[in-house]
Amino acid sequence: MKLCGLTGGVGMGKSTAAAFLQEHGARVVDTDQLARELVQPGQPALAEIQNVFGRNIVASDGHLRRDELANIVFADAAARQKLEAILHPRIRERWLAQIEEWRKENCPLGVVVIPLLYETHAESHFDRIICVACTESARHDRLIKRGWTPKQIHQRITSQMPVTEKIAKAHFVIWSEGELANHARQVEYVLEQVKI
Repeated sequence: MKLCGLTGGVGMGKSTAAAFLQEHGARVVDTDQLARELVQPGQPALAEIQNVFGRNIVASDGHLRRDELANIVFADAAARQKLEAILHPRIRERWLAQIEEWRKENCPLGVVVIPLLYETHAESHFDRIICVACTESARHDRLIKRGWTPKQIHQRITSQMPVTEKIAKAHFVIWSEGELANHARQVEYVLEQVKI
């Protein structure tokens, strides 16, 4: 089985690239989705987050107040490190377990979407790393459309490794601007190269 890590900056098109890869038969797991599962009501990670960040971080219905937590951790690097210490080992454990399942099933290609791939030193697990990128203006426009404020955008971007560094380290770069058909063609090219 060939194994690829898919990374890139926030708002740069990772989900779209992952969807195209899946359409071409790749098995895909997204660590953002794993993170969401880990903070569902009743999960040990949620209880630990509540212990660290206080009772108000969980709403009356038992769900994590994600916006409230984001406001805390993206304004304070030490707080973000505490959250990452709770979530990152659990996230890694889950995607590594998923890879083992794929191996047992003899899947030809597995893809793990990890926004903080280099920041969490996960690159040694992959045969190839794909970085999805776009211009800063395109990224800014996409995040504004998500309803983010300029301050939120700045905080998220500065919390990640600059995308230029991710591009330099990656085996392949998918440029996610322009027509979706162009994005899809780049994914097809990467798939041809990975399978060689």
